[in-house]
This record gives sequence, C-alpha cells and structure tokens, in this order.
Amino acid sequence: MSTDRYASPLSERYASREMQYIFSQDKKFRTWRRLWIALAETEKELGLDITDEQIQQMREHQDDINYDVAREREKVVRHDVMSHVYAYGLQCPKAKPIIHLGATSCYVGDNTDIIIMREGLELIKKKLVNVIAQLARFAEEYKDLPTLAFTHFQPAQPTTVGKRATLWAQEFLMDLEDLEYVKGSLKLLGSKGTTGTQASFLELFDGDQEKIDKIDPMIAKKMGFEECYPVSGQTYSRKVDTRVCNVLAGIAASAHKMSNDIRLLQHLKEVEEPFEKTQIGSSAMAYKRNPMRSERIASLSRYVMVDALNPAITSAVQWFERTLDDSANKRLSIAEGFLATDGILDLCLNVTDGLKVYPKVIEKRLRSELPFMATENIMMDAVKAGGDRQELHEKIRTLSMEAGRNVKEEGKENNLLELIAADPSFNLTLEELQKTMQPEKYTGRAAIQVEHFVNDVVNPVLERNKDLLGVKAEINV
Repeated sequence: MSTDRYASPLSERYASREMQYIFSQDKKFRTWRRLWIALAETEKELGLDITDEQIQQMREHQDDINYDVAREREKVVRHDVMSHVYAYGLQCPKAKPIIHLGATSCYVGDNTDIIIMREGLELIKKKLVNVIAQLARFAEEYKDLPTLAFTHFQPAQPTTVGKRATLWAQEFLMDLEDLEYVKGSLKLLGSKGTTGTQASFLELFDGDQEKIDKIDPMIAKKMGFEECYPVSGQTYSRKVDTRVCNVLAGIAASAHKMSNDIRLLQHLKEVEEPFEKTQIGSSAMAYKRNPMRSERIASLSRYVMVDALNPAITSAVQWFERTLDDSANKRLSIAEGFLATDGILDLCLNVTDGLKVYPKVIEKRLRSELPFMATENIMMDAVKAGGDRQELHEKIRTLSMEAGRNVKEEGKENNLLELIAADPSFNLTLEELQKTMQPEKYTGRAAIQVEHFVNDVVNPVLERNKDLLGVKAEINV
C-alpha cells in the first residue's frame, strides 16, 4: 500500500470490495468495450459493411485492456475516449476502422455511467433488504418488552423495544420503494451523436429513418435494458444523477436517525451496539464503550446527504445540449455517494445484527417514571371509588410536581404513589396503587402493531426479495 499519496478513506476503510469494483477503472473500460461491440453488432445487423471477423476480434480483446498504451496515448491527445479507441484498435487491427463508428464520447461514457449506477443500486438494494430483515427479527424478539418512550427526549407514554425498531425499519422500507422506482426507471442514453440528433447515422445509413429508429432499442437490448431515453442532448439528462443520489441521501437519512437513537440508548445503558472483546473505547478511559459504529454511520450519512447537492446543482447549470463542467464533479460525487452509502449499510448490517439489550436497566428507568404515566388510570380508579374528577386532576398535578422536585432537587426516588396513598381524596391504598404499576398495561397496542407490521408489511417484501437475503457485513475498522 502506498503511503506517500492521498488514498480515499472510502476505499481504504469504509466501502466493500464489491462496490469498489463496480466503480473501478476495470469495470468502466470493460463496459466501454462491451458498448463498442454492441454498437458494431447493431450496425452490422442493420446493413453496414462490418464483418463477423471484425466483431470476433473485438470480443477476443474485450477484457484484456492494454492500459499502458491508453495512458501513453492520453498524454498526447488529452482525450480519454479516443485514447481507448486507439488502444483497442491496436489490439484489433481488422476492427480498427469500425470501432466507435458514428458515436460520440458520451456513447461509452454516459451509457457506462447508467450501467454502473444500476449495478450500484442493485448492491445497495441487497444490503438494504437485509438491514430491514434484521430489524424485523429484532422487532419481533422484543415486541413485548416495555420501555420508556420519549417525545422531545422527555419521558412519555411507554412503548416497547420492538415497536421502536419498527420505526427504523419503516423508514428503510420507504427508501427501498424509492430505490426500486428509480432503478426501474433508468434507461440508457443510446447512441444519439454530438447534439442528440443522430445526424451521423443519417449519413451512415443514407437517410434510412426506419433503420436509424432501430439503433437505440437494439443497443439497449444487448446491454440488458428495456429502452433508451427518447430524447437527449449529447448527454443523458443530469437530472437522472440527481434522482439516484436522492435515493442514496434518503437511505443515509434513515440510517442517521437510527444511529442517533442507538447512540442515545447506549448513553442510557438500555441498548448497545456490538463491542468486540479486544476493542478499545478510549485511549485514556479504559472502561468506555463508545458507540463508534453508530457514530460512523452518522458521520458518513451526513456526507451522503450533503453530496446529493452536487448532482442537483450540476443538473441545474447544464447549458443547452451539454457542457463539460459536469465531468469532474460527477466522477467524484456519484462514485463517492455510492461508496459511502455502501459503507453505511455495512455498518447498519453489523450493528442491527448484534444489538445488545439490557432489560433490567430498561425496566428500572421505566418504573422510575411509570407513576407519572399511570396517573390517568389512577385518577379513573379514584373516580370509581367516589372521587371528583376535576378535584382529583388538580391534586394529581400538584402531587406530581412535588414528586418531580423530590427527584430533581433532592435526588430521592419517585414517591408519587406514596403521596397519592397519603391523600384521603383518592381513597386508594399504596398496595392498590402498586398493583397498577405493570409496565405492559401502558404500552397500548405496541406488540400487536409489531406483529401486523412484520407480517403484513415486511414479510411480503422479504418474500419478494428472498434471493437477496443472508448478507453479512465485514467491518474493517
């Protein structure tokens, strides 16, 4: 490994080898050659003077790319596509005259970008489905475990640990819907020429409109797509990149929300992310168990959410049929958006697969707040015993404030039940009040909601994507 030049943390630390290959030079230039073969085959099938021997020679050298020749040529001509046309032509001397025939640079560049983004989305989808599956299993396992819920990060009516996990899963399901829609809408650019008018093909095919109309559909089919965008300038609309990166940003936002919740729960010592036996939490404080993976999810997620601005701005400032100010930005923003999202999902897979739950801590915190949550039920019981609802409401409010002061100012335990039992207006004993302190009585339909959500919403999605299940993530650092 070279240590004397910049190396991207995305490739060194975060993204999987699989995603890195999708955005590798090798993948890119092999795809260029596949596209050149598809173009030559299409042109031959439509009647141009191209031989089987020429196409066979192109196929023989599809994958053994002579990078050294292409690099040296690019130093001379300052054009990456023409450098690779030249290098391919040296390997295929018989096919040299017909390589890239009638095409412009965006024929290989833009079509390859679409192909790579689609493959990237397929890998993202696979990992996203597995995150959803793991959250569903976690939700089912803990659907009945009461826990203190929070609004404004202040104690609120109880929920269950499993129900909280469904909130995370539901957002990832929304992301999956968006991903599937955008991925399904991707089309190739096709071969439309310098300004999108296919003028070069009018010349090649002597103005035969019927044959020219067949070029894009035939290329699309050979490359595994249903169709090409019906109109374009020299490039496909950069709005396509915006839509794709918005999907990635949505996944990042969902992951960020989940990771924040886990970080807060780890502070409360209720739920922890996985922690290895030899892992060091702090260089100074040996006892610490920092939620470093969840923190990394949040960190990478912020990058992806901000990165989505790049293609949006690029799309907005494209002049007429094309400008080249998209190129450098696009090389960075698209690849890094995918690599970072891949790293985020690997972390999500690791974290959700090994969440550690501490029921005793959860119960202790819940019971410390439960008397406040139970006041409405207590008031109803007191009314049944002959009390006045309005009078009791004011008394409970006053006693709750007193119990709160005892906890916050004097560090005492919550003594609200003792205060209520001592007030004759309620006509309830401490023993009767303590019987109401059953956490499961205050979680509403949380457990049933988990069952319905998993069975009716998640499981059909997992069944449709069962071939993608079983993915585990390897975290490098």
